[in-house]
Amino acid sequence: MIDYRRAAPATQRNRDPIFGVLRRILPPTGLVLEIASGTGEHVAYFAAAFPRLRWQPSDADPRARASIAAWAAGAKNVLAPLLLDASAETWPVEQADALICINMVHISPWAATAGLMRGAAAILRQGSPLYLYGPYRREGGHTAPSNAAFDADLRARNPAWAVRDLEAVAEEAARNGLVLNDVVEMPANNLSVIFRR
Repeated sequence: MIDYRRAAPATQRNRDPIFGVLRRILPPTGLVLEIASGTGEHVAYFAAAFPRLRWQPSDADPRARASIAAWAAGAKNVLAPLLLDASAETWPVEQADALICINMVHISPWAATAGLMRGAAAILRQGSPLYLYGPYRREGGHTAPSNAAFDADLRARNPAWAVRDLEAVAEEAARNGLVLNDVVEMPANNLSVIFRR
């Protein structure tokens, strides 16, 4: 039998710090949409940690969706992964009580971030959170030499990828009616960034 589960080593390192932020901002019940669920390790872990929430994973990559389904097999509060391109004009989800997006903004074209903000504004309820996690530049500079090196590596792999300026991300969010609510420093020079509808 084929095991479709893929693994990202960073997940083991960052899931508990992310959980610490999510438990402060997620609603007690409702639907959480995860954009760019990747391997599916995060959604499987968080679904077990928040059993009263329903989790809707998504990814544009069919191999990722197969991995997500494999990791979430047997979880009663995880829905089947959706084909969802963050940059698309319309999404296959009409409403959500929270939206999370981990490590997508820097490993995608800017159009994906613009689409993420547009889509979040369209489906989130008033006051609901949009949670982002990853590395960001702040005030025009990198927050650590390791992030500068990572940025150079990203750009070498794909010129459309980059560690984004947090201020530019916040401006894009504001254009769509999303307010920057909090920024939490995380391990490995990453940030948790919380916007509210």
